[in-house]
Order: sequence, then C-alpha cells, then structure tokens
Amino acid sequence: MGVQGGKTGETGTPGPGSSPRVVVVVPTYNERDNIRPFLSKLLQCVPDAHVLFVDDNSPDGTGEVIQESIDANPAHISMLRREAKSGLGAAYVAGYLHALERFSNAEYFIQMDADLSHDPAYVPDLLNAMDSADVAVGSRYVHGVSIVNWPLHRLLISRFGTGFAKLVTGMPITDLTSGFKCYRADVLRAMDLTKIRANGYVFQVETVFRAWRMGYRLKDVPIIFYERTTGVSKMNLDIAFEAFLVVLRLGAERLFSPTSMPAARDHSRGS
Repeated sequence: MGVQGGKTGETGTPGPGSSPRVVVVVPTYNERDNIRPFLSKLLQCVPDAHVLFVDDNSPDGTGEVIQESIDANPAHISMLRREAKSGLGAAYVAGYLHALERFSNAEYFIQMDADLSHDPAYVPDLLNAMDSADVAVGSRYVHGVSIVNWPLHRLLISRFGTGFAKLVTGMPITDLTSGFKCYRADVLRAMDLTKIRANGYVFQVETVFRAWRMGYRLKDVPIIFYERTTGVSKMNLDIAFEAFLVVLRLGAERLFSPTSMPAARDHSRGS
C-alpha cells in the first residue's frame, strides 16, 4: 500500500469478520516506553476498540514493542509501519486511509497520542459527545486552562496558537490545536484526505476546518492534558512556522471562498 511518507506494511491484521465500532489511530515515533501502559489503560476504557498504530520506523524499538502487543492481542491491535518519519499529518493521513479501507464498518475514529498526555479515560466522553456532533474535540481550554506540568512558555505558545487559529478561521472550538479527537466515519470519507496539505501539528487545525466548512457539527469535550513523563516532544520551529502559514491560508480561504461551505448537513439522524 503506497501512501504519503513512503512504503507501508501492516502487521496484526484482524481476521475475517472483525468489525470494530471504534478504531483508535495512534502515530508513534520513539514511544517504546509508553506503548504498554497506553494500551493497558486504553483497552480498559474501551475494550471493544481496535488500536491502529502508525509507526515511522522508530529507531528506539517502538515497532518491536507494538509487535509484541499485537502477538498477544491481534484482534484489537495492529500496526502500519512506514519507512521513515515524514510528519504527523502524513502519519494520520496514512492511518486514516488504511483504517477506512480495512475497517469499512467502523462508525467512529479516535485520534490521540501514545504518551498518555491524552488520558484514555476521556475516550468514552468523546464517544458520548457524538450523539450531537460529527467531530468531538478534547479541549484543554473549556474551563480555563486544564493542563498539568507544562512550563509557562509552552502554555503561552499553545494559547497563542489556538487563539490565533480561532481568530483567523472563525471556528467555534476552544482548542483548535488539540490532537485528541473523535470523527464520525462519514466525515473522514467525505473529506479528501489526500488533499490535506498540512504535515505538522497544524494538521489538527486543517482537518477540523475542512469538516466545519462541509457543514459538520463540532463539539468541545473538556479534558485535562498531562505533560508526558517519558520521551520528548516533537515540536520545533519548522513545525511552528508551517502552522502559522497554514492558518493564514485557511483564513484566506474562509474570506475569499465563501461558497465552499455547502448547506448544513442533515443532522436529524441519530448517533
């Protein structure tokens, strides 16, 4: 299967008849020490979910740890291995495209980090929010600031980034840079993922923007975000600069392409 970022290969493919309702897509790069505790907590919270890791050939042995977990629980865990690291956005696009094809009957797709910054205990809250939403966003800023153990400079950067994105794009969400989300499967199918241009963390903004512009319902779900205790953040200046440029482009699209938002979707259906 050829997708963004080079060749890929899947391990741990569920057998025929496997049809999870919820698929959790988790990009990884050098997260070896987080995999087992993450899986343990996630599958306690949503035992019927399927977890698809997208590993970018982590040099620390993350893929090998994931494979051991697959061997122990192949019905609920699989992995898409890519040849090299090529950005968070590319990893999610590869994972979503693969999951939509492989799990064609899945109703919901969760995205989250493997480092336990996103507490799996909030996954049921995201799923419950889908009763009245098409995209649920785990927000750190619904009730002020809900972040544990971040240094002041990171908090200021995050607040500025999400505030700037909200001002420029006009989206009615409090945490546009959140990486903890739930999408209804229909939203991802309607979105042409191959045309998503953001590759770094601003991928989080562009995908929600695309859904909103198509008339899908967005909803904040309050969470507490915990700073990772193992591993290092992947944020850098190149990623931040890309985010600035992409948000400006989305703002221009909003201003100068008003006809790109279709009529509101039919939301009379149930969850």
